[in-house]
Amino acid sequence: MKDEIILSGNPNVGKSTIFNSLTGLKQHTGNWSGKTVELAYGVRIHKDKEYKITDLPGTYSLMARSREEEIARDYIEQNKDACIIVICDASCLERNLNLVLQILEIAPRVIVCVNFMDEAKRKGININFLRLSELLGVPVILTTARKKKGLGDLLDAVYEMTSRTVTADPPPHKIVTEDPNVQKMLEKAKKRFSENETYNQINAEEYDDILVSVFVSAAEKIHAECVSFEDISKLCDRKIDRFLTNKLTGFPVMILFFVLIFWLTITGSNYPSELLTGLFARFKTVLTDFLIFIKTPDWLCSLLINGVYSVLAWVVSVMLPPMAIFFPLFTLLEDLGYLPRIAFNLDRFFKKARACGKQALTMAMGFGCNACGVIGARIIDSPRERLIAIITNVFVPCNGRFPLLIIIMALFFTGMAEGFMGTALPALILTAVIILGVAVTLLISRLLSATILKGMPSSFTLELPPYRRPQIVKVLIRSILDRTLFVLGRAVIVAAPAGLVIWVLANVHVGAESNSLLYVISGALDPFGRALGMDGVIILGFILGFPANEIVLPIIMMCYLSTDTLIELTELSQINRLFIQNGWTWVTAVSVILFTLMHFPCSTTCLTILKETKSVKWTALSFLIPTVTGIVFCAGFNGGVLVFRAFANL
Repeated sequence: MKDEIILSGNPNVGKSTIFNSLTGLKQHTGNWSGKTVELAYGVRIHKDKEYKITDLPGTYSLMARSREEEIARDYIEQNKDACIIVICDASCLERNLNLVLQILEIAPRVIVCVNFMDEAKRKGININFLRLSELLGVPVILTTARKKKGLGDLLDAVYEMTSRTVTADPPPHKIVTEDPNVQKMLEKAKKRFSENETYNQINAEEYDDILVSVFVSAAEKIHAECVSFEDISKLCDRKIDRFLTNKLTGFPVMILFFVLIFWLTITGSNYPSELLTGLFARFKTVLTDFLIFIKTPDWLCSLLINGVYSVLAWVVSVMLPPMAIFFPLFTLLEDLGYLPRIAFNLDRFFKKARACGKQALTMAMGFGCNACGVIGARIIDSPRERLIAIITNVFVPCNGRFPLLIIIMALFFTGMAEGFMGTALPALILTAVIILGVAVTLLISRLLSATILKGMPSSFTLELPPYRRPQIVKVLIRSILDRTLFVLGRAVIVAAPAGLVIWVLANVHVGAESNSLLYVISGALDPFGRALGMDGVIILGFILGFPANEIVLPIIMMCYLSTDTLIELTELSQINRLFIQNGWTWVTAVSVILFTLMHFPCSTTCLTILKETKSVKWTALSFLIPTVTGIVFCAGFNGGVLVFRAFANL
């Protein structure tokens, strides 16, 4: 009869490398009974014994919340007599020890394999493996699997452990049982749940959370006693994390970062926008003269110049500068390793909303593109929580909506204060809008969890990457090519036909009064728009902007320009004048900002939702829920302003 070796460990600890080295070509794959997760197993002969080696899925914990955790836990519990090798990453041992301690609680034959010792040495990390073995009460073997170092020692340890008889129950671990803080947590858990007659799912999950805290506390103590650092940078990372992920300081720092980025974007984009607008205006004259010279029909000349070219020129001149500043700055935060810290800070709020903490990561993806955020929801195991993440992803502004928000704020809120505050105010407002979007995401997630998508939240482990020195050149190339030019290109492709459609609507007349289709449609929508603090033209702009959010504002401008208010838009101040001439106030601007934040996703995102959910029902709800939310917020804001003004005039 073969002795069995079970390989367990966190993801990305070199488990597959060790498995392949031990089994060579003598390995097979299959599925656990009733499960869809693949199982890898192989055979290894060492000395006079033949071993069956089973490779479990990578997991951070045995507190079963995901499919991988459930399978790993069940397999270990069903095969307690096997020799379990828990593989750890030497460069992040503290996180790995959480799983080690959990396995030690249920399995009598355990060997701890500390892999990537070469990386630990390069980073100046020293591990006292003798003390670690003493504290854990099991053998600790140091390996560098990709160089095949230490694997012989690992097999020798397995041979020795499988050759002796062990007790059925694992020994108690002093590091856990003697810590007074741990004892308090355990007593609290026992007192809270031992008296309950029904041990339901809610109690089980809360009890597991307390046990996780116990293991984390013990892992921290073991790590502090057994690991030292020659390189102070690792200690600096920990000190920085204690500040950036602290409950008191984490959010103020996060808000400060966003304010700084938005301030640099809004302030820095004004001058290049005016320069580009002026260049396009001069080229418009040249292009018009050329079309007249080649005797282009008047209607075609108007269509090309006042329709297609005007929208294209606006998209490039007004959207390019803020994107060229914002995306490199946002990519810089990503390259530094700060974005995962934001997700970590938001995790507990998603849990309170009965959603998965991984939704914070999909929300961060949504800042780039909501369609990418929808695809990113695949990382969420629970179908219920995945749907919540998909439906609510649109509440964070994507690449296409950021320029619109930035321009509206730059046009209407710069100059409301003097000096530095005059330029900082739009950045503060935009930051507040982002925070509002996150709050609405949590609110709608909670409502969905209590109604059509009932259920309890699942937990997850988020690996915080080390802080890295940003590679400026790569950041610039990635942000400009992958984000700025991609979004601008998509906007230009959609803007050209949109300009044509708007021109046709403005020049095709119907009815006895010979009003344009544009006038008729926007007029029909005007009462609805007024109730939301906007007008019919703005509502029509959002509707016609369904192909891409980038063209909403150009469409609104084209609608206004077709109402005999044609002016040469050579600077942003004249765009502001155009809006004011058409009845815009600060209330209109705020309403547009709110509806930009909360309205239906673009056509690309809707198509992505349909592909991901394979359901017309959930795609329709993903369209309707944010739209209804935006209508409610805008109507509530506009109604509140009207009531305040009524009382003020009494």
